[in-house]
Amino acid sequence: MTAGLRLGPLLRHVDWDRGDRATVWVEADRPCTAEVRCEDGAGGRTRTFQVAGHHYALVPVTGLTPGSTTPYEVLLDGHPVWPPTAPGRRRYPASTISTPRPGADEVRVSFGSCRWAAPPAGGHDPVGPDALDTLATRLAEDPGAERPDVLLLLGDQVYADETSKDTRRWLATRRDLREAPGAQVADYEEYTHLYYESWLDPGVRWLLSTVPSCMIFDDHDVIDDWNTSASWVADMRREGWWRERILSGLMSYWVHQHLGNLSPDELDADPLYAAVRDAPDGTEVLRRFAADADADPARVRWSYRRDFGRTRLVMVDSRAGRVLEEQKRAMHDEDEARWLADQLLADRKDCDHLLVGASLPWLLAPMMHDAETWNAALCRGERGNRWARLSERVRRAADLEHWAAFPDSFERLTRLLAEAGSGPDAPATVCVLSGDVHHAYVAEPEWPKSAAPASARIVQLTCSPVHNRIPAALRVAFRLSWSRAGRWIGHALRRHGRTGPPVVDWRRTGGPWFGNHLMTLTLRGRTAALRLEQAAAGSRDPGDAALRTVHERSLAKGR
Repeated sequence: MTAGLRLGPLLRHVDWDRGDRATVWVEADRPCTAEVRCEDGAGGRTRTFQVAGHHYALVPVTGLTPGSTTPYEVLLDGHPVWPPTAPGRRRYPASTISTPRPGADEVRVSFGSCRWAAPPAGGHDPVGPDALDTLATRLAEDPGAERPDVLLLLGDQVYADETSKDTRRWLATRRDLREAPGAQVADYEEYTHLYYESWLDPGVRWLLSTVPSCMIFDDHDVIDDWNTSASWVADMRREGWWRERILSGLMSYWVHQHLGNLSPDELDADPLYAAVRDAPDGTEVLRRFAADADADPARVRWSYRRDFGRTRLVMVDSRAGRVLEEQKRAMHDEDEARWLADQLLADRKDCDHLLVGASLPWLLAPMMHDAETWNAALCRGERGNRWARLSERVRRAADLEHWAAFPDSFERLTRLLAEAGSGPDAPATVCVLSGDVHHAYVAEPEWPKSAAPASARIVQLTCSPVHNRIPAALRVAFRLSWSRAGRWIGHALRRHGRTGPPVVDWRRTGGPWFGNHLMTLTLRGRTAALRLEQAAAGSRDPGDAALRTVHERSLAKGR
């Protein structure tokens, strides 16, 4: 039998330094040689590697022409498997690889987070139109539409703890859902089902095959509130099902998301990638890695850097590498913090725009920020043990675990962003791109005069969800959090927690907006334009959704 394409292709890395290389990720249904063949003669091939009975390949594509857009096909053992040829499957045009022209000074970056899997074709969508599906439809139907140069998916690509009805029915064929973890995923095989459900959606599949993507996890990729606190971790480790869940979550993330974030040079230098590829079955190699990463997060770096011409992206892990000892809480250990500083401050003269991708917003609504710093103070014993025990329950129930819940890390990041945006070599913009909180907004710091950055415009851009919902009560809470009354409540909490004001103040300059959204930054020279679009159902046919602009602005107009 010939090999078949099980998942993909996903166009992941496109080289902006040389403009002649890319990587394409696929899953086949059996061991084979995976090949990408472009119309202009570029291409590449590699053997699949095996993990838990699944067969994957990250195909290096070389020989691309800089400044070109070329269609490609995928072959397995020499047999074409993509684009699909079955009747009714050609709604979308051919997948292409677009490369930057030499010296390109424009990049278009679209981003968002929190995508619950779309319902079956023709089914009722309980959370409204999917922004990624809607983007795919626009690009497929209008060849002249502006296409992102890269898509940033900022967490919750899959929901391991909030499965769909279809997934729950499938899980019930494997095990008794009355036993823990119930309708949540339990192992690697069940994780693969989540990726099939999400990435086999026809529109999203085509979109990811033709727009390069960068990804980072957030909590739902593993479980809600992942790594909230040391006591949370201790409680989870007492659960009999947890070890298999965390190992499977890290393994599946490494295979499906992390590998594609790396450049061809980084892949060539990665000993784990070499070991998994060289093994007849890489399952145990990868499992040992995941166990080490869980036991000692400092041994692994999930964060990474990508440069798109003179635009730099530093994608930050704000989940797996946390330091959770109550008296030393930090979003990162010292080594990771130094790495982050190095990436943000190095060679600033070569950087017109600095993007910091972090699944969790740096600047929250003020009341939320103050509530989290208050809670952190009480949890570390500022008001005694009784308040500490109560506050830990509040922390978990209310999801109080953003940057503000790690006050030293918030302050350190704030000072680092100010430094990155200061001085004669500062970029024109420093943008923190985040999701998680199921609404969209723009917030900007108000720096003390003594610390005002010389030239950069520093801004928090939050876009969430891509496809999910938010209860009406939470909408009210978020609006309150941004209001003057919310600030008064926050001040009262700070006084009770004996915490001072944050190192910087900030104000909301856009939003909040609710719905399924994508944000897009168009960065050209030292100018930057922001657009927020909402996926809206058609007035006559709810299935006829479109992306509608709800906010536009300029962020920078040069030095």
